[in-house]
Amino acid sequence: MAALMVGFDLDMTLIDSRPGIAACFRALTAKTGVPVDAELAVSRLGPPLRTEVGYWFPPEQVEEAVTIFRELYPAYAVTPSVPLPGAREAVDAVHARGGRVMVVTSKLGRLARLHLDHLGLAVDELAGDLFAEEKATALRAHGATLYVGDHVADMVAAEAAGVPGIGVATGPCDRNELRDAGAQVVLDDLTGFPAALDRIIGLALKQ
Repeated sequence: MAALMVGFDLDMTLIDSRPGIAACFRALTAKTGVPVDAELAVSRLGPPLRTEVGYWFPPEQVEEAVTIFRELYPAYAVTPSVPLPGAREAVDAVHARGGRVMVVTSKLGRLARLHLDHLGLAVDELAGDLFAEEKATALRAHGATLYVGDHVADMVAAEAAGVPGIGVATGPCDRNELRDAGAQVVLDDLTGFPAALDRIIGLALKQ
């Protein structure tokens, strides 16, 4: 088997970014005058930013709103975000087994990097601006052994990459949704990841 490389999604898998993203949406409303229900928006994190912005802005304003949101992001979204329970321990467990960690996220890589640096999460590789099947390209390119995520689209990514998908029920998708989407293991959160890692690696060996 190749060297262990564990891929993680970012939002609601490794970090709870809801407080910061909600603050950023409120700032977007203040700047544009277009009302966004920030709490509703952050209750369904996972898909690309354009998808969420498209619910609130007319089509001809979406790209401009996305640009403004991303300009506001460093000032509003990074500091309030926190690691989810078990995130640091999950990353450490991979490194303790001589493995490497990569983050594959729909968030722009430069914005994801701000979170990782702010929280001191030791990630070896980062690929951003990818969703669902698009994530499989990065997972394959870096030789990922498995992929951990909170969204059904993350399980789609794992299947497309030909690796086990590990679901964590910390985001908008519940255990049944993750399992139905192809998750081979579903955890309540990442606190159970270190204890389950050897079993999960065993699943990867059977792929």
